[in-house]
Amino acid sequence: MTTVLLIRHGRTSANTAGILAGRSSGVELDDVGRTQVADVGTRLGGVPLRGVVTSPLRRCRQTTQALVGARDDACPVHTDQGIIECGYGDWTGRTLKELSQEKLWATVQSQPSAVRFPGGESMTEMSARAVGTIRAWDARMEAEHGADAVWAAVSHGDVIKAVLADALGMHLDAFQRILVDPASVSIVRYTASRPYVVTVNSTNADLGKLLSPPPGKPAGTDDDAAVGGGLGASAPPDPAAGEPR
Repeated sequence: MTTVLLIRHGRTSANTAGILAGRSSGVELDDVGRTQVADVGTRLGGVPLRGVVTSPLRRCRQTTQALVGARDDACPVHTDQGIIECGYGDWTGRTLKELSQEKLWATVQSQPSAVRFPGGESMTEMSARAVGTIRAWDARMEAEHGADAVWAAVSHGDVIKAVLADALGMHLDAFQRILVDPASVSIVRYTASRPYVVTVNSTNADLGKLLSPPPGKPAGTDDDAAVGGGLGASAPPDPAAGEPR
């Protein structure tokens, strides 16, 4: 039951200006963004990360540096083009206000699977490469560190939304229903039977509690869902239940 933390980069000046930064070079975290990722680093301090995979864009690398720099242990960092921002092509660098007047905007909102950005990537291509990359890294982490391994991927809003949509069994056309804020953490556990979405768009939850195995059911021992919902990861163990067997 390998677990991935999907972390969006912190806030940038492009975010506050309403500009679609895309793959523009030199886009950096602003002061708020740096504070945000420092807070995420603190929240991850007690989580035994086996590695961090980051988009090559600067705002993600800055976020990754903050996360790794806050740790007492050594945490390998890998860069992968597979989780780079969507290729927005000619839309890159333009304001969202201006883009909202484009005919394609309505299709982006209602049927993203039909969208190819002018001079850029299609959203189905973005989704396929992102999901494939995350699943490949997850298999690698399990092979190298075991089924209970926890790792992180630092990427971008639409990329993370596409990965979450896949994990939730949603069609890409529904992925605009998912919110992924700057410096948010979403958690997915991959098992042999199905992915489990533990949380989405978390900005303040105790990550250690969210990653704890359910009482009496150590991580990696069972792929089945708890009928009725179970106790949940943060529930205290029942003394009458005795020790897990």
